[in-house]
Amino acid sequence: MELISQVLALEPTSQVLREEPIVAFAVLVVVILVIPILFERLRLPGLIGLVLSGVVLGPSGWNFFHTESPIPSLLSDIGLLYLMFVAGLEVEIKHFRRRKQRSLGFGILTFIFPLLVGTLIGEMFDLGWNGALLTGSLLASHTLVAYPILCRLGVINKNEAVTVTMGATVFTNLAAVLVLAVCLATKDTEVFRLDKLLPILMWLGVYTIIMLAGFDWAGKEFFRRCGDDQGNKLLFVLSTVFLGVVGAQFIGVDTIVGGFLAGLAVNTAVGEGPLKDKVIFVGSVIFIPIFLVNFGLMIDLPAAISSTTTLELTIAIVVGLIMSKFLAAFCTKVLYRYNREEMLTMWSLSIPQMGTTLAATFVGYQAGLLPEAVLNSVVVLMLVTTLLGLWMSNQTVGALVALAIPESPAAVCDESIETQENPPTIVVPLYNPQTQQYLMEMAALLADQSHGKIVPLAIATAAAQMDAPQLDASLRRSQRLLAKATAQSRLLGVEAEPLLRIDDAFALGISRAAREQQASLILMGWGKRTGFRARLFGNVIDNVIWSAHCPVAVTRLVDSPKKIQRILVPIENLTASPLQPLELAQMLAEANQAQVTVLHVCNSEPRRWRSHSRSSSPQIAAKRTHLTQLISPLALANPPEIQIIAHENAVQAILQAARLYDLVVLPFIRNRSHVGGLAISDMTTQLAGQLTCSIVMLGEPQDSQKKIFIPDISSPTLVV
Repeated sequence: MELISQVLALEPTSQVLREEPIVAFAVLVVVILVIPILFERLRLPGLIGLVLSGVVLGPSGWNFFHTESPIPSLLSDIGLLYLMFVAGLEVEIKHFRRRKQRSLGFGILTFIFPLLVGTLIGEMFDLGWNGALLTGSLLASHTLVAYPILCRLGVINKNEAVTVTMGATVFTNLAAVLVLAVCLATKDTEVFRLDKLLPILMWLGVYTIIMLAGFDWAGKEFFRRCGDDQGNKLLFVLSTVFLGVVGAQFIGVDTIVGGFLAGLAVNTAVGEGPLKDKVIFVGSVIFIPIFLVNFGLMIDLPAAISSTTTLELTIAIVVGLIMSKFLAAFCTKVLYRYNREEMLTMWSLSIPQMGTTLAATFVGYQAGLLPEAVLNSVVVLMLVTTLLGLWMSNQTVGALVALAIPESPAAVCDESIETQENPPTIVVPLYNPQTQQYLMEMAALLADQSHGKIVPLAIATAAAQMDAPQLDASLRRSQRLLAKATAQSRLLGVEAEPLLRIDDAFALGISRAAREQQASLILMGWGKRTGFRARLFGNVIDNVIWSAHCPVAVTRLVDSPKKIQRILVPIENLTASPLQPLELAQMLAEANQAQVTVLHVCNSEPRRWRSHSRSSSPQIAAKRTHLTQLISPLALANPPEIQIIAHENAVQAILQAARLYDLVVLPFIRNRSHVGGLAISDMTTQLAGQLTCSIVMLGEPQDSQKKIFIPDISSPTLVV
């Protein structure tokens, strides 16, 4: 009897724990921390895992949370608003402006066809005019979940079809949000009455113009006047969000419209850089994940599985979206005379439905315009289109890159080898005395080859008062570092011009000093093997990469650079960009009489699917020819060895090959997804965490056309 009473007592205790806000919040934090990491290991966006977590924790699963729970509901509302704001903030307006007419043309086609198909599906399933039109708008937008793939393959600014697709996102997302606003404003009428619709459209047009034009001007003016005060800039951005929400409520439209327009309004003013990271971080760490979990709580999984209507609606929505997006891409191909690979790329990039679609579905369901069947169907749509879009993008963009052989490799080489008016300068930021010796040796090798100079740089963090004891201590430490660096440079036989700078931020101090010195390269040390990409506000390396005007080489040296004899340069995609890490590797090789190996890993099917090993021989031969064409214009005295291998896992293949080398030179590519800042890992990040030999990661500046310095014997300058 005592045992039975104890068991019965556990149920009320469990119920009490579920109702405790602090317990609910603790569970949410653990889910937000663990689930995205697990799904990213599976090469899936973390937000899919968060939505599925809501299904498991909700009434369809464990029943730990309910949709009316106070803590998740409050934070979910903020997350919904922030999700739409981030969607507007991460729209690539610059790509829309670059190819305005074609971006608008594809945007209209890839919006109208899914809108018509979705509206027809809604009418077939008796959703009413408002519900049917809203269903069509859900399919009309798209999310660029393949953005990391585009960054990794280096095609964002090199192919018009990709640029046009990214630019079309501006129109599709904005139009979808405006259709949502109209549907919500007219939800009480059975049909669209002109006397009800005209005032809504008029106020909505005025509100949109004020947000996009007024706040864009105000943001640029405020940022110009406040200088580098990141705190005030962040507060201005957040104020824009809530002012946009208030304005939306004033004219009678949903708050998420204000959030999205606020994101578009400050898009240009915020730009790319640490501020954007901070803005996204505020919502992506807590608020947006909680909204995604709360979205999953509303899904009735048993009903979705057992309902024939839901199954039919899901199939109709998924098939309708895929076919309508294909029709839009095909019409664009005919209209602008794109080739087959470009058409398939545009199709694959416009398929995924995530951020804007989830938010609009959530609001439409809460407003009573969409039934639960649509809610369940959208979850399946998100899962299918994301997986399909990522897989197709990887295939189609890869094929697009393979066909993008430069018309004149010599011209590409000549463009990158530009003589400089001033000698090349290498700026070397000094902070860690333990890594300074190897860092100076690396800089000396590069400076010697380019006949340039080294600028050892020490940053003393500024204080409010210039006579503060903390500043004095920082200055003394910096002077010791510079004195040691000067002595090292004399022993190494290179010219050094030490520079001491007082600045309020370490990363910005490095970037400003490098710009003032007209640096050709910034050479930084990185001692940690973990935590390379900080999740908080970004680390110093991230901020320097964002703000630097010239290439940045991040080094992790396990031995003296003078002992380097074998250098490996993995090349992921065969475009002109691999020349940059190869040029850096070749300079180090010439200094040490070392050998450079260029390695390219071709995609191959698993062994159980291959009929014979010779099937990849033509592909390997074509890759070798292409790579030889890229390297030959360099006219190197000691050409690198070229290795082309077929392997189903490029990272594992490179790790196995790297065991025989002293140094691996990798491109440093900063990836960012377009939904809540949940990033998908790239090959460089995986290799950097697993390689045991020395590493040099070469980061390109924000201007994609900027080339790494090529040593000009007459005038080289190197910044360490």
